[in-house]
Amino acid sequence: MARMRMQLSTGLEGLDRVLRGLMPGDNLVWQVDSIRDYEPFVEPYVRYACENRQKLIYFRFADHEPLVKPERGVLIRELEPEKGFDPFLQGVHSTINEAGRGNLYLFDCLSELAPDWCSDRMLGNFFMLTCPYLYDRAAIAYFAVLRHRHSFHAVRPITNTTQILIDVYRHEEKLYIHPLKVQHRHSNTMYMLHVWEGDEFLPVKQSGIITELLKAVPWSRQDAASLQLGYWSKTFADAEAIQVNLENGVDCQAVADDYFRRILRMLISTDDAVLRLADEYLTLKDLLKIRRRMIGTGLLGGKSVGMLIARAILRKRDRRWDGILEMHDSFYVGADVFYTYLVQNGCWWMMQKHKTTHALDDDTETARRRILAGEFPEYIVAQFSDMLDYFGQSPIIVRSSSLLEDNFGNAFAGKYESVFCANQGGPHKRLEDFLSAVRMVYASTMSEEALQYRYNRGLLGQNEQMALLIQRVSGATYGNLFFPQAAGVGFSFNPWVWHETIDPKAGVLRLVFGVGTRAVDRADDDYTRLVALNAPQRRPETSFDEVRQYAQRRVDVLDLEANQLTSARFEAILEKCHALLPVDMFAADDRNLARRARTGDRPVRPSFASRVLTFDRLLKETPFVEDMRLLLQTLQEAYDYPVDVEFTLNFFDGKTYRINLLQCRPLQVRDVDPVATPPEPLAEEDLVLVSRGAVVGKSALIDVAWFVYVVPASYGKLPIGDRYDVARLIHDITHHKDVAGGPIMLLGPGRWGTQSPALGIPVTFADIEHVSVLCEIVTMREDLVPDVSLGTHFLNELVEMDMLYLAFFPKQSENYLSRRFFEESPNELLRLLPGAQKWESIVRAVRSADTIPAGASVRLNANALEQKVVCYVDSRAKGGGRSAR
Repeated sequence: MARMRMQLSTGLEGLDRVLRGLMPGDNLVWQVDSIRDYEPFVEPYVRYACENRQKLIYFRFADHEPLVKPERGVLIRELEPEKGFDPFLQGVHSTINEAGRGNLYLFDCLSELAPDWCSDRMLGNFFMLTCPYLYDRAAIAYFAVLRHRHSFHAVRPITNTTQILIDVYRHEEKLYIHPLKVQHRHSNTMYMLHVWEGDEFLPVKQSGIITELLKAVPWSRQDAASLQLGYWSKTFADAEAIQVNLENGVDCQAVADDYFRRILRMLISTDDAVLRLADEYLTLKDLLKIRRRMIGTGLLGGKSVGMLIARAILRKRDRRWDGILEMHDSFYVGADVFYTYLVQNGCWWMMQKHKTTHALDDDTETARRRILAGEFPEYIVAQFSDMLDYFGQSPIIVRSSSLLEDNFGNAFAGKYESVFCANQGGPHKRLEDFLSAVRMVYASTMSEEALQYRYNRGLLGQNEQMALLIQRVSGATYGNLFFPQAAGVGFSFNPWVWHETIDPKAGVLRLVFGVGTRAVDRADDDYTRLVALNAPQRRPETSFDEVRQYAQRRVDVLDLEANQLTSARFEAILEKCHALLPVDMFAADDRNLARRARTGDRPVRPSFASRVLTFDRLLKETPFVEDMRLLLQTLQEAYDYPVDVEFTLNFFDGKTYRINLLQCRPLQVRDVDPVATPPEPLAEEDLVLVSRGAVVGKSALIDVAWFVYVVPASYGKLPIGDRYDVARLIHDITHHKDVAGGPIMLLGPGRWGTQSPALGIPVTFADIEHVSVLCEIVTMREDLVPDVSLGTHFLNELVEMDMLYLAFFPKQSENYLSRRFFEESPNELLRLLPGAQKWESIVRAVRSADTIPAGASVRLNANALEQKVVCYVDSRAKGGGRSAR
């Protein structure tokens, strides 16, 4: 035991006696007025380590003078906190982990981290994660923080977590220490004020000296920390004062510009492309207005920033948008709140595991459960409660807004949750529902799809904090229902050109009646209205019978009595709400159906049952199409990139409408360019597939290496449970090392990615991530055709994966599919997956090389402009096709 005490020392025997010695795992935090008061305690600590040949690691990251000069026995690890919390923390922890147990550590002044992270809370989080890490490794560590510099967000976590906390004072050039916390040790004088005299630290016994020294020290440190502005709050308080001076005519523009650019990086983004837009279209006044609607600290995240910048672009380009756009009513939960939640609920280390792997394991599910059951800090809950009081009982939506979401190159479309809250009931009920919604969004960061998406794009190691956008839902109350009259998505570039008169650069809309979930989520048994903005009356359908068949039938609404999002048939909505809605703007009469309804044995009310959602009058008799085309073009010009927006529309007097712009992000779209036509003539035995129909994606020539074909007739006879097994089988095939190099063409009946196996094959995108061409064969049901998913999360995933989508209609006379090729070619399934005998007659894995002469290829020619695909055996030319996605 004596040897252990000799090895663990502050280097000051008198201080060791005051503290009753050091213990393995002790973290010592020194609260000082300046770094000058920290240095006298550092020097003997370093000297003692060197003299006793103890390994000492110095973390160097601050702007103050180095605490240790390079000398033998001291390892200096330089860090760059300005690069962010995650890499800094990882650098510290990896160094500690590599060094092993029982070492000594010295940190620069922690107070200098707050400006780099723009947050006292993140400084507190760093200490809460690092102190136990050192403790578990039986290390000794020195930290310094500047007294009265930080709010309780930093002071409280540090105080509660450290083993030893010491105040240091300088008075008349003498140093005094006041131990505030010494864990697991006690003496009669330990917590007295001590003066450093020679080699000793002596208790100060004269009341006059103690009073003189401590007269400026608050008696309640928690109160002092509560009143103390942290870096974040102080920066905004200073900026508010500067803005007032500007408005009062004071010449301080240069200072204001400096604060503006500093706050852009605190609030908006660190991405150069986003900062360019924000710098051009936002102002300091805008940023201060945003801050007043914030809960917590940190960046706003991609979804919030996209919405705010898009509105600022429109407002700056043309003031007429003030009369067209509905004001948004939004609050923002900063990204730091997410990390704080993870730290306080013991989820941090489980989340960190997925910085290097996307594989799901028990820790993944444990982390999700902890997130769903976690508790929020009291001060955050209080702000949530105040926000809900503001909203009253208006429905709200809690939307994900992660740091990587909706950015250039990464849409994350549909990967994270957004949760509607009907927001009914008493204050406690509404708060509990809201907290559950926040937890659901946070937990979605650990979903299989989100992890797979980040893995596919090399983003697992990047800082992915989850901020939140909380908005009052756009719409109105109709009886017990709440919904907007119309909603949708818009693309400034139209990737589906179904007629030669359509200009892809004019853009396209996907419209629905009611809540916009049906516009962004692919409904398995329903349809939407596609609008080419240069030819809004040009529909994919060719007759009113087709229009009726492929019109939207169900409407998503918020049921205020049931306190939830639900769906109902359109005619049922009209039964309840027709008197309050401008129905004629959205729905047309089906005269044939109305006539049959009047003359049938079981007549129905033709005014409701015969209504078909066509949106014709909205598109013909209002400036809506012109407004949306201009909106999309304006945003694309500002972004210098195609854009994707979400919006709602509501009429206020039957004639005047407002558009609520909810979201804007870069659209990851490829140009629709022509490709060379296939060689002619093609012998029938060389044809694999000919299709005229929906083609979404970039025109392409692809030499297909593998075909995975789900036999429609056989699949249609399977029970529902077996269809999920088929989806898993397709994952195993397309991920097999012999197949994954592709290119792969996947063909199957009904809808790929459906949530209802009765309507198709319930794969996820993680199952088909290696596929180059996805073909839906329209054979599952007579009344079910592929719903071209423009604007949905489904299409965004296709586009980002550079996957070509096509629909094949077997009954169209000019379409052709070679059953001989798919059903008589050698099936490689059992070679790839020897245990898959059960599925050999249902799933066929065909390798092109097994079916064609040497030197030939199976080439797919997809022409998006002509909406035509030809797949054929090409024996006349080698190469020229796309060999990989």
